[in-house]
Amino acid sequence: MKARKLIDYVLITLKGMAMGAADAVPGVSGGTIALVSGIYEELVQTIGNINLGLIKLLFQGKFKEFWSKANGNFILALGAGVLISYVSFMKLAKYLLEHHPILIWSFFLGLIVASIWYLGKQIPKWNLAMILFLILGIGLGYYLTTLPSAEVNDNQVYFFVCAAIAICAMILPGISGTFILILLGAYTTLSTAIADVDVKKLLVFVSGAVIGLLSFSKVLKWLLSKYKFQTFAVLTGLIVGSINQVWPWKKVLETKTFGDKTVVVDDVNVWPSAFEGNSQLLPAIILAIVGFSLIFILERTASKK
Repeated sequence: MKARKLIDYVLITLKGMAMGAADAVPGVSGGTIALVSGIYEELVQTIGNINLGLIKLLFQGKFKEFWSKANGNFILALGAGVLISYVSFMKLAKYLLEHHPILIWSFFLGLIVASIWYLGKQIPKWNLAMILFLILGIGLGYYLTTLPSAEVNDNQVYFFVCAAIAICAMILPGISGTFILILLGAYTTLSTAIADVDVKKLLVFVSGAVIGLLSFSKVLKWLLSKYKFQTFAVLTGLIVGSINQVWPWKKVLETKTFGDKTVVVDDVNVWPSAFEGNSQLLPAIILAIVGFSLIFILERTASKK
């Protein structure tokens, strides 16, 4: 790999920030951003290369060799971007989802539609087998968006397991790690821990995330090396299926109250013309176009690099 300059790492950090912002929104995947921005395979390969031999170098004091083999500069730049953006954007995303849901979902709908086009064109030949893998991904993605949310659970072992599962979703294009946390009833626990700087709970989450990430990345690395295009077909389907979650116009069917907070637990997608209230159609279309265009900008940047 060609040696990177400082500007390269600045760009990687910015891509990490885009990933973190996407992961902070239920229904949007940071893995999709990583894929379109051209760093996905390097990310999976880097995480998948972490093993006992690499850790052994660290304990032997061979820090320079460890850092080089671990692709440390890449991980540090990307991780810093993801962490800063995820923590800061989570509060903004919460506000936007509560006060301007149609507009933020429209923006991310544009991102997702463009991502489907981008990922689909990575497959050189669409034959029957690829279409079947695509349908499999669509079915799985859609099914995940229809699952009911679990009750809030503060058990630390359960929180650890939720972190391990959610982090796997965060690196998969089409599956939102934050949405998985909501399904498992752990999103409120995490957002409260971040807001209160609850070090104990945050350490439990980080520990679960690290274990889950190291385990799952090896499976994903193997799939990409052996069945790259089949994997891409399934991932394309996952993104298509996720549109059910991010569709901006919804009719609320059922809500639940947790303390002083009311949460939507069941809704159905409707056309803008059937939406009860102001559909905000024009600004929604504009933001969808902006989101769609950003994917092209990311792709062009990645292609040039």
